[in-house]
Amino acid sequence: MRYFSAASHKEGTMANGRRGHGEGSIFRRADGYWTASVDLGRREGKRCRKTIYGKTRREVSDKLKAILRDQQLGTLPTGPNVKLGVYLERWLEDVARRKVRPMTFKSYSGLLRVHVIPELGDRSLEKLSVADVRGLLNRKSDSRLSLRTVHHIRAVLRTALAAAVRDGMVPRNVAALAGAPQVPDHEMKVLEPEQAGRLLEVVKGDRLEALYTVALSLGLRQGEALGLRWEDIDLDGGTLTVSYALQRIDGEYRLVRPKTKKSEGRVIALPDRTLAALREHKIRHRKEQLASKVWVGTEHDLVFTDDHGLPLSGTDLTKRFKRLLKSAGLPEIRFHDLRHSCATLLLVQGIPAKVVADILGHSTVNLTLNTYSHVVPALRREAAAAMDRALGG
Repeated sequence: MRYFSAASHKEGTMANGRRGHGEGSIFRRADGYWTASVDLGRREGKRCRKTIYGKTRREVSDKLKAILRDQQLGTLPTGPNVKLGVYLERWLEDVARRKVRPMTFKSYSGLLRVHVIPELGDRSLEKLSVADVRGLLNRKSDSRLSLRTVHHIRAVLRTALAAAVRDGMVPRNVAALAGAPQVPDHEMKVLEPEQAGRLLEVVKGDRLEALYTVALSLGLRQGEALGLRWEDIDLDGGTLTVSYALQRIDGEYRLVRPKTKKSEGRVIALPDRTLAALREHKIRHRKEQLASKVWVGTEHDLVFTDDHGLPLSGTDLTKRFKRLLKSAGLPEIRFHDLRHSCATLLLVQGIPAKVVADILGHSTVNLTLNTYSHVVPALRREAAAAMDRALGG
């Protein structure tokens, strides 16, 4: 295997001086990008060459080594004109499937295989343009697809092409340059403190009282709450560990890793009210198990189950939750809005955003502040009042 450059040796020597060991010829183009080509051998009698790009010489050198390694492992789509469809299929199987949760992979796969590959799959990856992607998004926007779905199509394609940029297959991410469609902001609905208290009073004694209490007081995602196992809860120490999330995949319930790395393994201190609700729930749960003649259960010993010990259905939970809200005289919100309510209640009480981010499992504090920007004005007013108190005003 050998490297070669599209530029002359003289130009390379002037631009770079001595080449690095094992790098081959790497050159800097007039536009500032560093570039080199790798010889991929002959296919159907024709020599196949691949040009890669990078912002630094080191980046190109690393990409050259990665290409050779991938080629030896048989994981690199090769040829002078790799089709976008071929690349996306390989990216789904070799990258996405290994990195994201099953439901996320299913979503990625559907968006690319239904909307992108049929229309742009025959285009050369290297020749794919911003106009190509923009045209696809415009056509999808003009169809019956929601703007949010079109937004997701562009987001997944951008993620896939970012890997192509990192691997040196293309110099830029045309999906990122195409721009995202404007999606109307989802109006976040949260419970005020008085409403939150009323909900907890209404659910008192309910078979799933502890579930609603956990969701509201700890801000767990629905899948995280439904995926709790008794071994994840330390009733003596008063803590809860988020280890898994429950998902229904192809009609089968599975415990999968939480949404983000920051979410997995986070340990949350339990408020007294939540701890008491979980203790009562454990007693009730064990009594149901002993009394039931058809208790099926699972090997995971889930905290929240149906009457037979099986995982709770998200659809059934939604119906239950709506009935509870109606009986409490509360506005209709999603179960997920209990998570938003938790974050809002913590922030308005002056809990630092970093602590709230850790409780929710957000990847960064900025994500927390951006998501709950509606709380910021109240925090500013409280900060001003606190300064007045400190200055004796």
